[in-house]
Amino acid sequence: MPKIFAMKNSRNVFVLLFVHATLCLERVRWCTVSQQELSKCNDMRKAFAGAGILPPLECTEGASAADCTQMIKDYLADAVTLNGRLIYQAGKEHGLKPVVGEVYDQEIGTSYYAVAVVKKGSNITINSLKGITSCHTGINRTAGWNVPVGYLIDSGRLTAMGCDLPKAVSEYFNASCVPGANSVNYPKSLCQLCKGDLSGQNKCQGNSQEQYYDYSGAFRCLAEDAGAVAFVKHSTVPEYTDGKTLSSWAQNLRSQDFQLLCRDGTTADVTEWRTCHLARIPARAVVVRPDTDGTVVFQLLNQGQQRFNGAGTKFQMFDSTAYGAQNLIFRDSTTELVAITSQNYKAWLGDEYLHAMEGLSCDPNTLPESLNWCVVSTEEIWKCGEMATAFRKKNLKPEIQCISAKTKEECMELIQKKESDVVTLGGADIYTAGKTYGLVPAAGESYSADDNSNAYYAVALVKRNPSNAFTISDLKGKKSCHTGLGRTAGWNIPIGMLMKKGIIKPRDCNIPQAVSEFFSASCVPSANQDNYPSKLCQLCIGDDSGNNKCSASSQERYYSYSGAFRCLAQDSGDVAFVKHSTVFENTDGKNTESWARNLKSSDFQLLCRNGARAEVTQFAQCHLAQVPAQAIMVHPDTNIFAVYGLLDKAQDYFGNDSNGNGFKMFDSSTFQGKNLIFKDSAVEIVPVKERRTYKEWLESEYIESLEGMQTPQCSGSGNKLIQQHLLVTTVVSFLILYQLQDLD
Repeated sequence: MPKIFAMKNSRNVFVLLFVHATLCLERVRWCTVSQQELSKCNDMRKAFAGAGILPPLECTEGASAADCTQMIKDYLADAVTLNGRLIYQAGKEHGLKPVVGEVYDQEIGTSYYAVAVVKKGSNITINSLKGITSCHTGINRTAGWNVPVGYLIDSGRLTAMGCDLPKAVSEYFNASCVPGANSVNYPKSLCQLCKGDLSGQNKCQGNSQEQYYDYSGAFRCLAEDAGAVAFVKHSTVPEYTDGKTLSSWAQNLRSQDFQLLCRDGTTADVTEWRTCHLARIPARAVVVRPDTDGTVVFQLLNQGQQRFNGAGTKFQMFDSTAYGAQNLIFRDSTTELVAITSQNYKAWLGDEYLHAMEGLSCDPNTLPESLNWCVVSTEEIWKCGEMATAFRKKNLKPEIQCISAKTKEECMELIQKKESDVVTLGGADIYTAGKTYGLVPAAGESYSADDNSNAYYAVALVKRNPSNAFTISDLKGKKSCHTGLGRTAGWNIPIGMLMKKGIIKPRDCNIPQAVSEFFSASCVPSANQDNYPSKLCQLCIGDDSGNNKCSASSQERYYSYSGAFRCLAQDSGDVAFVKHSTVFENTDGKNTESWARNLKSSDFQLLCRNGARAEVTQFAQCHLAQVPAQAIMVHPDTNIFAVYGLLDKAQDYFGNDSNGNGFKMFDSSTFQGKNLIFKDSAVEIVPVKERRTYKEWLESEYIESLEGMQTPQCSGSGNKLIQQHLLVTTVVSFLILYQLQDLD
């Protein structure tokens, strides 16, 4: 830390503060990580001083690159050159910023590309890597390990329970050659494909004694059919095919016999690496503290490279041969240093590489021993306890501890305070957890084994009528059928959407009154309460005896999805607000009840948000909102890959009814409840992939319907409805109340 001397008068204090703020500009202390690098740094210091380059350069020693970043943070050093992974860690952990980047090649500038190569005709894609054999440049190497492993984890294709990445990779690939993974700490399968030297010795060594080491070795591993995929850099195939090399193993190789695996599941020619790759690898960069003027550091180095990068000078900035090593301070392949204008580590790394590093950041040494799971009912506590015991018997890590709270919102607060770790939430609770408490999704539920869908669609269903094809904008005065008051697809989404669009305009936050004035008549089961307009129950028909009219149960024949659809089918209403599958479940012979027996799905249409109509099969394009699946929500500091890794491994044992392991994750009947911790209709826990925030998980249409019912006048504490004790609520309170009953 810079020394600060006490000053008596205010003017001197001002001078002192100015000197302190600019101290880092009066010298640059370069952090080195070896004796050879220190020697080169001292020669660079002397060369710069002799040329009159300012500010003065000083050299200091660090134990490692990571140690240097800590020293810079602690004001014991000012600058160091780091590779991409270390830039990520320095930026995330210490707030350091990149200010000067290396350039290696005029064609690609400050980067290269990590690619996955297979033989043409192998029918392998990025989605079918599991179970095949793999070739890697070396353990912890950028293009050969860090990027592919990080990418596979980040995209949800590879899961690592307990953040044990080597074990996860060994279980994902059938066998591999990962040079350097030959210690007792690594699974044996990671070295299974390695070849060793010409005599078969030194197998899986992390050096050239292993013939499958480095870029050329990993590609040779593929070319000789030891492995089915090789993780290398974009230039590897062109360098070792079409007669470009004298190596005997590559003499007859043709580049056209190989292809690249693209992130979108397609393949491409090996020349198309710019658009088909796993990630762009950023160049190494010089990093400094946030309070350091990056322009001064660049000007220092720029003056240096103008004088000491070329023939005729004793000291060479981009040559380390004189010190018996490679890539000291800067890479020897560097042709130029450039200023980084953004001075932001995320921007320098780029999204592809950044996400790969986030996937790779799953570190077993930083994992807690247990995850505190927050539950809100006696039945959930019971199930959570059984889940913790079942997981422990299978040695699943981290272990589960159960934390009880009175409400979901109390769980959110506990997680925000880091007094709990995990809670499972549905739509509006996810919104509250993200917006109010800053929580993020770590995993989600999927409810369909067929299409891996983790959501359904809320739709407005009408009868096909060529003579009266009204649209979403023509609903005023029509008769409406709803699944129930406070139901997601039947009330919250359509009413919220209509309010957001300004089609329904409630006065004094009286939403039920506004709905009753907008539609000429409705059936909204459960709206038969005091102070609710009678028109909301006008279309309801009750049971076969005419009793229980408008009740929120099957005794009201127009209740829930099938009931709202029946209300439309029997011409009681003009529009039914249901979910997309409702029409298919009750037509074309699927429902044999007398009212539905002769109904055809082709006799119905959907109303789209843009004013069009569409066929009922076009629900993915024509709907009011996509209703998100439940999500497992955590504090943003929690490693989401560790949480998903645990649950993904757990569902191998406890995810289906026929597992024979006793406990069932997606069944609550044993605990005398419904949808405890997970929905009973869930078939799988799925990764969040790119949907990393509450907004990305919920998506804009659903958020719009939520916020539509939270009109400004509803947020005031003194509105007339509260004074009159009317039972009116906004969508969030509707959802919190009704989701617990699993109405949708």
